[in-house]
Amino acid sequence: MSFDARIEELGLKLPNAPSPGGTYSPVVVVGNIAYCSGHGPIRAEDNQMIVGKVGVDLTEQDANHAARVTGLTILATLKQELGSLDRIERLVKVLGMVNAVPDFTQQPQVINGFSDLMVEIFGEAGRAARSAVGMGSLPGNIPVEIEVILKLKD
Repeated sequence: MSFDARIEELGLKLPNAPSPGGTYSPVVVVGNIAYCSGHGPIRAEDNQMIVGKVGVDLTEQDANHAARVTGLTILATLKQELGSLDRIERLVKVLGMVNAVPDFTQQPQVINGFSDLMVEIFGEAGRAARSAVGMGSLPGNIPVEIEVILKLKD
């Protein structure tokens, strides 16, 4: 089954791919490696960004959901830039950043929202090397920012 079809089968809806918020490319392809710039959580239902700091405005569960939504946002960008998600062979590396209070230590559990989604869609090819780190702030007060490196099919 194609990855695009898998998203439909799971009943997932991708938001509109966001326009760059600065001087950068959303995706850069070098050989068969795609580098996807950091993305935040854009809800598909209203194309609005989820905002808030974990431990003040959002719970760990809210942030986990925001990480999942960020995954859908990244997929929207990849589909727009690559033409089809079926060009993806596997995820290689993920960096998940969590905007949280200083004593918050559950960053890996938050970023699992993204990682679990990738495994749902891509199977074991969605399981990547990963870092999950805390940040004092993120652009626009988003709770999660995620960037990803992917291997494309030859």
